[in-house]
Amino acid sequence: MFSKACKYGIRAVLYLAVHASEEKKLGAKEVADALDVPKPFLAKILQQLSRQHLISSSKGMGGGFFLNEANNANTLSAVIESIDGGEVFSSCILGFPICSSDDPCPLHAKSTIYKDGLLELIDHQSIKQFADKIRIQKRSI
Repeated sequence: MFSKACKYGIRAVLYLAVHASEEKKLGAKEVADALDVPKPFLAKILQQLSRQHLISSSKGMGGGFFLNEANNANTLSAVIESIDGGEVFSSCILGFPICSSDDPCPLHAKSTIYKDGLLELIDHQSIKQFADKIRIQKRSI
């Protein structure tokens, strides 16, 4: 459902939320190595998220990426919409150009329930809340 860039972006934001801070910024290479994703691709995603104020960054010695209080208050749906666009939750799961309740694809009814449920989960919890759960569960990202 999500593009590879979006999955990398979600993982990177959660990684930064768990492992970085204003005092401990992380570079794109560090994050890419930790997540085992291509650095140039991830660097572009991180820059995009930074430009949209979903993550923070600073340049120069000791610079890097991190999440401040405002960034941590964002939701994962904001990250997803930033990368894949808002239509990811409303478009046809099979990619049909026309798909609606009036003209449904074969998966329309079930996928609508799934997408609505997923959106409910990610739109009503902050990035910080997800990061806290990851820490408690000692989950790798």
